[in-house]
Amino acid sequence: MHTSVQLLADTPAQLLPARELMAFTLASHIILVPLGVALPFITLVMHYLGLRRNDATALLLARRWSAVMAVQFAVGVITGTVLSFEFGLLWPGLMGRWGDVFGIGFGVEAWAFFLEAVLIAIYLYGWRRLKPRTHFLLGLPLPATALLGAFGILAANSWMNTPQGFSLDADGDPVDVNVWKALFTPMFGPQYWHFVVAMLLTAGYVVAGVYAVGWLRGRRDHYHRLGFTVPFTIAAVATPVQFVLGDSIARSVFHKQPVKFAAMEIVWKTDTRVPEYLFGRLHPDGSISGGIKIPLLDSVLAGFSPNTKVVGLTSVPADERPTATQATIVHWAFDIMVLIGSVLVLLALWYGLVWLRRRRLPASKWFYRSAACAGVASVVAVESGWIATEVGRQPWIVYQNMRVAEAVTSTRSTTLWITLGLVIVVYLFIFGSLLAVLLKMRTRWRLVDEQRAAGHPAHAPEADSPYGPRAPVPAGDATSGGGTDTSEDGRS
Repeated sequence: MHTSVQLLADTPAQLLPARELMAFTLASHIILVPLGVALPFITLVMHYLGLRRNDATALLLARRWSAVMAVQFAVGVITGTVLSFEFGLLWPGLMGRWGDVFGIGFGVEAWAFFLEAVLIAIYLYGWRRLKPRTHFLLGLPLPATALLGAFGILAANSWMNTPQGFSLDADGDPVDVNVWKALFTPMFGPQYWHFVVAMLLTAGYVVAGVYAVGWLRGRRDHYHRLGFTVPFTIAAVATPVQFVLGDSIARSVFHKQPVKFAAMEIVWKTDTRVPEYLFGRLHPDGSISGGIKIPLLDSVLAGFSPNTKVVGLTSVPADERPTATQATIVHWAFDIMVLIGSVLVLLALWYGLVWLRRRRLPASKWFYRSAACAGVASVVAVESGWIATEVGRQPWIVYQNMRVAEAVTSTRSTTLWITLGLVIVVYLFIFGSLLAVLLKMRTRWRLVDEQRAAGHPAHAPEADSPYGPRAPVPAGDATSGGGTDTSEDGRS
């Protein structure tokens, strides 16, 4: 029997639906993560500029972004809670055996989540209620709590990739847990900083992309210029840093998880002078079809020399490595991530060169078209990075200590497939509702801007209460918004 078929036959029927359910919920949640982690920082940068320059437009942008931040956080609570339950329900073997070792990371994330909810509430409530300086200072802990939450999740995930901080007793159960070693594993540093910078540049490009679309539609006032420049500058600065960090984490994988690296580069046999394949497909017999072959490059990238030895997939038994199909998925995900990162570096350089030479924003429509696409592209890169990380670790859920098949639930596979279908329906409703709310906010904000442009009086961003009686819509403009309430200042 073919090796891949044999391995598939030996796995529990629950494994595939459990994997698909976890993959879908994680992929959905991660769409929200960049804004959850990095939008507080970007918002506070804009808030600081508004106070420093006495710029009402910057304060207006900060206030509107804080509203988006709150809506996103509310949806993130739902999707994040689903994930936390799935760890216990889908993978009881993992949590039952190893929870004492790496569960501290989830505890840290839970506390950070709670603190962030409180701080977001204070920050939102503080608009037009607190003194500007006091309000800004109360918002400063927000980015720190977001980073703390990322710390907890990345500590748990990096432990699954390079587990340490425990001993095994005669029954193979972990004992003598060292919490610090379990938190700060060999892969924690590379994974954490790679993730944090990825969130920063992704959120920056996503937010800037909204205003890039506005620029392409002819909205080139101070509001749209500022709304584009601040997040895009943050993302542009972070992009080359991320490129360096990406190279660093790939090198860490090469040294600490050589089989995963072999999957990322579809290296079949251990050898030197290994070529690099851009895309391509690995077959179960070790042959590769398609893609672009670049001689020697993989060895050079791994160890700066063509004589660098690269460990191949066949260095371990077939049941201890990703299958050919899984390796191909990992390889494509890794290549897509690198390709997008490279294009974003070029976009950042374009922006930087124009700014340094002319002290103004680029004027090319192609630049803004690229900027409008950069947010979506960076989200795809984040998704691809997680695919490379998780699929590349197969068949291990705890690297070299527990296989995924050993951790999966005993719930019937039919029940899991039905649950997946229900979750997909519910998530479509949730994300549809999120989109509807954001579009409603945009419509209200745009109507307020039109009223301002028509000469109607408007409230200063720090001078009115958002929770008191709403300002009436002028009768002459009621038809343009269908009677929509417009007391909240805002634009798209």
